[in-house]
Amino acid sequence: MAVQSYDICSMEKSEVLRYMGYQGQDYDSSLDDLIEQGMNRAIEVARPRGVVRVFDVAGEDRTPEGKFVVALKDTALTLSGSSMEKHLHGARAVGVFAVTLGMADERELRRLSLTDRLGHVIFDAASTTLVERAADAAEADVVCQAQERGLFTNFRFSPGYGDLSMQTQPVLLAALDAQRQLGITLSKTLLMTPTKSVTAIVGLFEERQSSTHGSCKGCPCFDFCFLRRTGRTCFDRRKD
Repeated sequence: MAVQSYDICSMEKSEVLRYMGYQGQDYDSSLDDLIEQGMNRAIEVARPRGVVRVFDVAGEDRTPEGKFVVALKDTALTLSGSSMEKHLHGARAVGVFAVTLGMADERELRRLSLTDRLGHVIFDAASTTLVERAADAAEADVVCQAQERGLFTNFRFSPGYGDLSMQTQPVLLAALDAQRQLGITLSKTLLMTPTKSVTAIVGLFEERQSSTHGSCKGCPCFDFCFLRRTGRTCFDRRKD
């Protein structure tokens, strides 16, 4: 299980503004320069890395209360609830990943929180944008592995979304050996450190899903897609 380093050298300013709470209101043009500085600083200090694994599905079941449960082979990780029933019912395998920007980004966040309030808001939004870009890269890895199996993927889904409990987080991170591999730890309230970290699961299916990309245009994995570079796509089943 190799650690992947992601060379991310750009991000969309519109995404940074969105994470800052921008909703079309007017703002002073001088803020643009500060945002550019914050984006460049985030790219400079962050070390985006991730671990990705694909587990075969061992089976689906229901608890005595009727809750859907899917178990994964070779791991203690189980995924349950109505959200997982919608997301994973019928999946042949599940991609699981964790990504992080590392402790240098975390230290910069803490420094700015004490010294520069506006700078902290901007850097925090830029770092969130950057870690989501890292998650796009990890998801692209899952998509590639799915295509090699002749399978289709849906979209990534993280603990805390819907009714996928945050209690899933410790077992998910353990399945990836994320503390040793990436330095990700959990607080008693199940918050990750470094805070700019993302975990997620992606379903792999025999049949095309409604969320399977029908073209490469607009795909969040576009910049990181290995398949595109070889002339293949994730929405066909052609294998070499």
